Amino acid sequence: MNAREKILQLRSTSPLILPSLLLCDFGDLRSELELLAKAGIQALHLDVMDGLFVPNMTYGMPIIEGLARHTELPLDVHLMIQEPSRYIEQFGAAGANLITVHVEACSDLPATLKQIHELGIASGVALNPDTELDAILPCLELCDLVLCMSVNAGFGGQEFNPVAIEKVKQLVEIRERRQLNFVLEVDGGINVETIGDCYSAGATWFVAGSSIFKQQCYQQAVTDLTAAATA
Repeated sequence: MNAREKILQLRSTSPLILPSLLLCDFGDLRSELELLAKAGIQALHLDVMDGLFVPNMTYGMPIIEGLARHTELPLDVHLMIQEPSRYIEQFGAAGANLITVHVEACSDLPATLKQIHELGIASGVALNPDTELDAILPCLELCDLVLCMSVNAGFGGQEFNPVAIEKVKQLVEIRERRQLNFVLEVDGGINVETIGDCYSAGATWFVAGSSIFKQQCYQQAVTDLTAAATA
């Protein structure tokens, strides 16, 4: 089983809660992984920022390599970097199972998505709240996942922008009409108040940061998010 197949085994998991490690305690990462595993987490979300495409910087390949050595959970790697094609091979070698790139950051999105697939990794495309769906429509056949950002990429803890819900609804219709099979993921401001509308619209994967890592009990936080999605 290659990296792509491993994470796409979760394609039908609905809802799937993916904790964004941007807000975890990196000083005690092993304990954080243990707590997330006990909470029933099935995949991890990693936000990589370069300080160019977004006005913030996070971690890179070494953190992903370390995570891959210490967990069997698939890694959903969200590249918020300019011209990500320069680093796709390195992130794949580091242990990414899914690599999502921003349409706004790619000069040749189809080539970048093909590059990801050629490495046996699942491919995703993300779009910011202000980006129209037309920007990604020609490339949907190359996507295993579409990530609708409900905040502007670059910082955690922002308020949810409901424009993502409308995009999800439109993408569900397009997916059915074109007989495609990409997963719909939402990232940004996901909590017990916002997840239900996203799930009802057709999204099935949800990136959660503050709503997990700022809670006392991760397991209860995941339970609450799952219940709120399906209520």
